[in-house]
Amino acid sequence: MSTIQPVIVTADQDALLGFYTKLFGAEETFRVPAEGPAFYLGLRIGDTDLGLVAQANAGTGPASRILLSIGVEDVDETLGRVVALGGSVRSGPNDMPWGQRVAHISDPDGNPVNITQPIPAR
Repeated sequence: MSTIQPVIVTADQDALLGFYTKLFGAEETFRVPAEGPAFYLGLRIGDTDLGLVAQANAGTGPASRILLSIGVEDVDETLGRVVALGGSVRSGPNDMPWGQRVAHISDPDGNPVNITQPIPAR
């Protein structure tokens, strides 16, 4: 269990479930209700929990003050799959001076997501 858990409210829970599952390997860990259409889906990506809440009038567009940052094995490979899964590429990838390769994307609802990987020491 994560101490802090980001939760995304979405009008298209299926689109976000597919995006986070196929791009980051998210696994469903919890569902409310247990049968039928879910109000809440608990997902696990690596060692972190992410929640998806279905809300018909959630709207879309970037959350201007919240940003998900998800570590991946290969930023370039992950970035190459974003558009096919319904997301968009905002910028990158770029090698940053603090030792990470970073790309900026948006999920299908427009939420900003950074994908990062450590740059190997040379």
